[in-house]
Amino acid sequence: QVQLVESGGGSVQAGGSLRLSCTISKYTDKILAVAWFRQASGKEREGIASIYTGDGSTFYTNSVKGRFTISQDNTKNIINLQMNSLKPEDTAMYYCAATPGRAPIQAISWRYWGQGTQVTVSS
Repeated sequence: QVQLVESGGGSVQAGGSLRLSCTISKYTDKILAVAWFRQASGKEREGIASIYTGDGSTFYTNSVKGRFTISQDNTKNIINLQMNSLKPEDTAMYYCAATPGRAPIQAISWRYWGQGTQVTVSS
């Protein structure tokens, strides 16, 4: 089974930046979609960014477009999420997910999940 481990969460002031990383292991198929989801306390889990490793294409939801960037390291087993201009409403538990091939960015479509990393943005 694919294993995903997130890292890089923490607490920052509004306007600051964080970089999250998702390390992928135990899966040799390089043609994966990888996404970042987040879930704030009392809210539904929300997909915010994805990358298809087959061609490097990316997708962002409107709430993060222009502020967050998803990318794949040249090692091919690490997916990063660079988060700039952070806002208090970005506060959430952030999860990395993966699935074979392409998938819509809704949680039910994603097969493998990491444990999450907390991001807190203070005003």
